[in-house]
Formats: sequence, C-alpha cells, structure tokens
Amino acid sequence: MASAAEQLVSNLNFAAFAKADELKKRIWFTLIALVIYRLGTYIPIPGINPQALADVFRQQQSGILGMFNMFSGGAVGRMAIFALNIMPYISASIIIQLLTTVSPTLEQLKKEGEQGRRQINQYTRYGTVLLAALQGYGIAVGLEGAGNIVTDPGWFFRITTVITLVGGTVFLMWLGEQITARGVGNGISLIIYAGIVAELPSALVGTLELGRQGALSAGLIIALFLFAVVVIAFIVFMERAQRRLLVQYPKRQVGNKMFQGDASHLPLKLNTAGVIPPIFASSLLLLPITVANFSAGQGPEWLNTVTAMLGRGQPLYILIYVSLIVFFAFFYTAIVFNPKETADNLKKYGGFLPGIRPGERTAEYIDYVLTRITVVGALYLAAVCVLPEILIAEWGVPFYFGGTSLLIVVSVTMDTVAQVQSHLLAHQYEGLIKKAKLRGRRR
Repeated sequence: MASAAEQLVSNLNFAAFAKADELKKRIWFTLIALVIYRLGTYIPIPGINPQALADVFRQQQSGILGMFNMFSGGAVGRMAIFALNIMPYISASIIIQLLTTVSPTLEQLKKEGEQGRRQINQYTRYGTVLLAALQGYGIAVGLEGAGNIVTDPGWFFRITTVITLVGGTVFLMWLGEQITARGVGNGISLIIYAGIVAELPSALVGTLELGRQGALSAGLIIALFLFAVVVIAFIVFMERAQRRLLVQYPKRQVGNKMFQGDASHLPLKLNTAGVIPPIFASSLLLLPITVANFSAGQGPEWLNTVTAMLGRGQPLYILIYVSLIVFFAFFYTAIVFNPKETADNLKKYGGFLPGIRPGERTAEYIDYVLTRITVVGALYLAAVCVLPEILIAEWGVPFYFGGTSLLIVVSVTMDTVAQVQSHLLAHQYEGLIKKAKLRGRRR
C-alpha cells in the first residue's frame, strides 16, 4: 500500500499547480530576474568598437574564451557589463572554502551556525569584488593591446571598465541570492544555466550552417546530436545513482507496548558534489588568461607559451582540467557530507549498520564507501567534461554545447524540477491541514 506522501506525489498535476499561488509568484520572480540578466548581456561597456571586437573574438573563440562566452550567454563576445558573469564569485567561494580547512578562525565561524555562515558569506563577497577588479583590469589592458578595439585607450578607460565589470558581477551576485531566497532553484546555478541555454540556438544554427556549406558532413552532424542525447541520458542515470546502506533500528518498548524494529537506508549519491567541480575548475582556468592579459601579450615568453598551451584540446589544458575536477569532487564531497556526524546521529537515535559497531567503526565504514563511490563519480565527471573537448579539438566542430554545458543544464534542470515538486507537495499538505481544521471547527 502506498504511503500518504507517495499518494500526494502521484496527485501532482497542472490543477495542483494552478492552485499554488506562492509557487507561481516564485516562478514569475525567477523568470523576470533571468530576463533582466539576459538584457544586461547586451549592454556593452563604454569605449568599445563592436566591429573590431567581433573580428578579434572570432579568431579566438575556438579556445577557452569560447567556453566562457557560452557560460556568460555571449556577454564576453559582446564585452557587455556582465562579461565576467558570476565566475569571480565562484572563484572567491573556492578560496574561502579552501581557507576554511586550514584557518582555525574560519573553521570556528563555520561551526557557529547561521551567524557564522553570514560572516563567511560576507568575506566571500569581499573576495568577489577583489577578484572582479583584478580580472576587470586584466581585461581592460588586454583590450587595449588587442588592436583598435578601444576607441580611447588610457587610464580613464581602464578605470571605467573595472568599475563597470565589478558592478555587473556584484549585481549578478545579488540577483542570484534573490533568486535563491525568493524564487525557485539555486540562483547562481540558474544564471549560468540561462547563459548556456541562451547560446544553444546559435550553436545549433552555426553547426547546421556548416553542414549546408559542406564543412561538416551530414553523418557527423547526426552523430553529434546522437552523442548529445546519449550523454544526457548518461548524466541523468549517474546523477540519480545511489549506494544505499542498510540501517537497522532495534525493538523498543514504550509503556506496555513493544514496537517492532524498523529498517531504513542511508542513501549515498554517486556524485555528491554535483556540478560544482566542473564550474570550479572552469573558473580557475580563467585566471591564467587574466594574468596574460595584464601584459597585453607583451609579457615573458614563458607566460605566452603557458597561455597557448591552455588552449582548448591541448594536453596541458586537459590534464589540469581533469585534475581540478577530481580534486574538487573529493574536496566538495568532504565539505557537504561528514561521515562522523552521520554516524553520531545514527547512534543517537539507536540506528546501526548490520555487522558494523556503532560510533567510530560506522564512521570509518561510511567514509570507506563514500570514498569508493566518489572515485567513480569523479571519473564520470571528468569523462563527461573532457570527451567533448577532445572531439572538438580533433574534428574542429564548433559545437560548444559540450559535456560541461550538458552536465550543468541537466543537473540544474533536475534540481529545479525537484524544488518545484517540493513546493507543490508542501502546498498540498497545507491544503490537507486547512481542510482538517475546518472539519474540526464544524464538529
């Protein structure tokens, strides 16, 4: 017999959605916020020659800049006020989380609950402004040294560019927080999601146009689309994969009644870190380009060589990308899941894993299982993100909706749909409670 929760989930339909006024307000707020973000990607920074910028970017879009242009919804190619997107915020989050593991002060703040979390978020915002200013200055210097893109080079252009780009990043950071609090889904992830999805039609049209011109064969285009479908199915399967540990609860006596021991399970996701590792790895790969832009291509020879080796499909780029994905898969899993805390909670409520002694032994076993499945999850993330990069480098296909993009789009879609279902389920529970109260009053 189905439980009450399962019966409620089976009754979720458009009629239930039409009655959920709070959910509709949240969805409308999210859509309006994303529309504002998309409008900002078309507002260029002052002092730019759009035609010269388009010509220069067209020559470099096959590299890593093309990937970041996709993440920003085309804002990099247009050098809009949102060109930095939310990447400085993600980089600052990485730095703060790394410092939390080595700094006793930040570690203590993390343990202080809501107040400590707010203080850490404030440090992350300060770091975002600093990184955005550094990257904005690097972009300004790089634009001045890239030809006739800047109409009036000089310190005035650099200062206005830094202020504009930092303001755009701070606004997007605030907008993402508002979406998370007042909308549906994770605001930061949805901003990246909107940028990727917005570039999808132009990527598809460009690929089909190459096929019409004969640059790509029809068989290769069909194979690309089939590959995308297979990757989507594989991502959905892996994101829903779990390792379930059996949890047994002993018999207990309450008064004169004896309650039978219950059995449950502890679900451990194969990919606990989600889309965080690829996003973190991609944001860190932007830093060498920022450093190279400071010299406007006139810096040391070794710096120009390293920048060239970090081009899309290059061995060094792939090696660093895979290493960062694997590292952040383990690092973020260790942050969001604490085996010792889980083992203590099981012991507190009388639960135990069959054949494993409660307490320290349980924590060690959970950590052992979690480490093994995280290896598989990290390899899955690396394979999904790197395979399209190799295909693009080998066959020269300008199809930027690759593995990282598919991973972000599919994962964010699944997470957002799950949150919508949670809101609908909560609305139905509220309806049942109100009906029960009305019946009680009538009686």
